Amino acid sequence: KSGYKTDAAFKDIFLNLKFENVQSAAQAAVKAFENKEFDAVEVIYSEFKNAATQFFKAEQFLPIPKVAKKGGGKNVNFIFEPVQEILVAELMPKILNTQLFKAVLDANASEHGARMTAMDKASENANELLKDLKLSYNRARQAAITTELTEIVSGAAALEG
Repeated sequence: KSGYKTDAAFKDIFLNLKFENVQSAAQAAVKAFENKEFDAVEVIYSEFKNAATQFFKAEQFLPIPKVAKKGGGKNVNFIFEPVQEILVAELMPKILNTQLFKAVLDANASEHGARMTAMDKASENANELLKDLKLSYNRARQAAITTELTEIVSGAAALEG
């Protein structure tokens, strides 16, 4: 709609919110990236903070961003079992799937939080409107009663006088 081309659509991802469904979307993004269809893949979603607060967030999905070293910068060599390359090859897909699943869960929670907040505001507004309508009704009723009493008293005074 904004001039962007959609390469794949995963419309039912929120209807059946399962890790396997999100995993297929992550795998499609990884495959397209590996085939050099994209230079980069970003995940843009609304991050859930609480029911009233959500933030739009963009995270680089691919290529995987480098992690800055913390601390004194000591270069420590670890021994990996299995070999580091095999470990990375096995863990990276799981990390990417989990990262995308977290984004989808955050977006889903944000949507529910926003709906809950909107419904709460609508209920508050309806109660305020009801209160105002009751006040208007009671004022009109009081004015009608006052008018009738005035007419009755005037009629009685005319008969006496």
